[in-house]
Order: sequence, then C-alpha cells, then structure tokens
Amino acid sequence: MSNKTEGVHAGEFLLSEANGTRSRDEITLAATTVNLPAGQLLGKVTATGEYAPYDPLAADGTEAATGVLWAPAGISAAAQRAVAITRDAEVVARLLTGVDTAGEDDLFALGIVIRP
Repeated sequence: MSNKTEGVHAGEFLLSEANGTRSRDEITLAATTVNLPAGQLLGKVTATGEYAPYDPLAADGTEAATGVLWAPAGISAAAQRAVAITRDAEVVARLLTGVDTAGEDDLFALGIVIRP
C-alpha cells in the first residue's frame, strides 16, 4: 500500500485575518508551467501587474513578496484569476512555500506576520 501526502488546503495556512475579507484580494496569476500550492508566496510582475511565484533572484518585480496564494492554482497557458492574502494577517510558516528572510520581511511590511 502506498502512502499519499495531502497538500495544503485553501486558506489552511491562515491563522487570522482582518475583519470580513479585507486581507484578501482577487488577483490575476501569470501563466504558469507548474502547479502552485495554497500558501505559495507571490510577487507582482512589474510589466504586467500579474502575480507569479516569489523569486528573490528575479528582476521583474517578483523579487519582492507581495502576497500569499489562498488556494492551489493549476498549470495554465493563460493568466488566471485567483485570491491572495495581501495585507493584515497571520500565517503559519510551515504551510508556506517559497519563504526566505527577505520574503518574510516583505510580508511583514504589508502586515502579514509569519508565525512558527
């Protein structure tokens, strides 16, 4: 019998957020060749305004973390709609993907606190 690992569910990484859904924004994800899990750190591509996985080594805008993907997003040849936590929230570190010290600092500046 094989073991199966369940991925992070939509919003599972979230400990708390601002009243209502003020912490969330509808965003446009750039086309992607990989599946993105809930909890993926995102950056915003300067040229298009679309969000893509945070990449601290990039020079296109995604080198700054600007949010956390709310729900998993699949491979797509075109931009797709999604929801991200973009302000005033507490999130669980172990359920995030792509976190590093610089990304953590970027999120903290947006009011997103990463908890152990």
